[in-house]
Amino acid sequence: MATSLDGWGAKEFFGLDLGDERLNKRAIKLVEQFADKPTASIPVAAGGWADTMAAYRFLGNENADWESILEPHAIQTQQRMSRHPVVLCLQDTTELDFNGQDIKGLGSLSYDAQRGMYLHPTYAITPQREPLGVTAMWMWARERRDEIEQKAVLEEEAKESIRWIKGYEGVAKMAATMAATRLVYVADRESDILALMQRADELGTPADWLIRAQHNRNLPDGEKLWARTCKGKPLGQIVFTMAARDGLKAREVRQQLWVRRVKIPAGKTDTLEITCIIAREVNTPSGVKPVEWRLLTNRRAPKLADVVELIDWYRARWEIEMFFNVLKNGCNVEALQLSGIERLERALALFAVVAWRIAHLMRLGRVCPDMDAVLFFHADEIRGAYLLAKKKRPPTPPTINQVLRIVAQLGGFLGRKGDGEPGVKTIWIGLQRVMDSAATIQALRDED
Repeated sequence: MATSLDGWGAKEFFGLDLGDERLNKRAIKLVEQFADKPTASIPVAAGGWADTMAAYRFLGNENADWESILEPHAIQTQQRMSRHPVVLCLQDTTELDFNGQDIKGLGSLSYDAQRGMYLHPTYAITPQREPLGVTAMWMWARERRDEIEQKAVLEEEAKESIRWIKGYEGVAKMAATMAATRLVYVADRESDILALMQRADELGTPADWLIRAQHNRNLPDGEKLWARTCKGKPLGQIVFTMAARDGLKAREVRQQLWVRRVKIPAGKTDTLEITCIIAREVNTPSGVKPVEWRLLTNRRAPKLADVVELIDWYRARWEIEMFFNVLKNGCNVEALQLSGIERLERALALFAVVAWRIAHLMRLGRVCPDMDAVLFFHADEIRGAYLLAKKKRPPTPPTINQVLRIVAQLGGFLGRKGDGEPGVKTIWIGLQRVMDSAATIQALRDED
């Protein structure tokens, strides 16, 4: 019987070369099985004893390194990127907590008592927030803090900060192959590192960078960066709706905007010219913390429209948080029970692609709602969704938005007028039911 994704994995992993065709086929089968049941354990996703043992053998195979597993998806991602005039390359770090599990190679997290590892991907999206894929990942575990001296702790943290610079170098390397696409490196406060800006300048800034400021730097004349930026009247305002998150309801945010082109110290005698943007909320509701962003970029922003564009790009950084949410809660990767960190890395390379696909389907339903659903769903999946929902299929081919809303309703989305579009959680829950239904349809057809 064909897989429920009917070749999606084979297309995304085209060109996979793990040195053995059997390993290639197993990797593709695994990613399709994981995508069918993203929240399930490996035995449940595999669907049988033989496939479960084959999955564990694959994840324990030293010849299948995780970089090679991810490489075909990264290539496919870059091909998708080249079809867009602007692509945002989001970077961030998340903790994966495996506390209580006997997994070799794990280290300390934010708290020394925790055991786990860190994941730092480059996640490519369009300015309209369509996820294009993962181009690179860094994975590592720290030594336990109680086992190393304080000096070694500081050296370890300094070594970890290199990932932000290496991340920019990777984006810059891609930019050299995409003459028609502007790449923008976007990251949060931890990336506010002078060495990163200097490295970009040394390379000729082939990719733009946009980061949230963490340090209120001294300017050459002694004035502070943020005070200088906010001198005078604001350039204008921006109004947007901040989505609900962390128990807070969605609300309208109005920010005043300041922008200043400045030179910051870059060594004993050198300076580096950058643009600083400050977006400060006004008329904040009582009891609510005002939203204020301080952004740094290489790009000039002489007009209000330029500043608004950059703020919109930074706001899109939330998509990598959504990616982490799908990976942890949708794919349930912190529940993986594997014996060593190398096995976890191979599994995470596969689950990263699954998480991207789920987020991609959700966003396409919003950004391109009228696209034909058969471009993304097998006919049996569409049929299975309508059967489970007890709805009659439309006389014309359904759109991706129509099918996604049905899938989400099967996952608990109510679909009322004021509910907006479904989120990733209801989509990934609904997808599991649809995949099971499609598999049943295929099995019944095979019996005939």
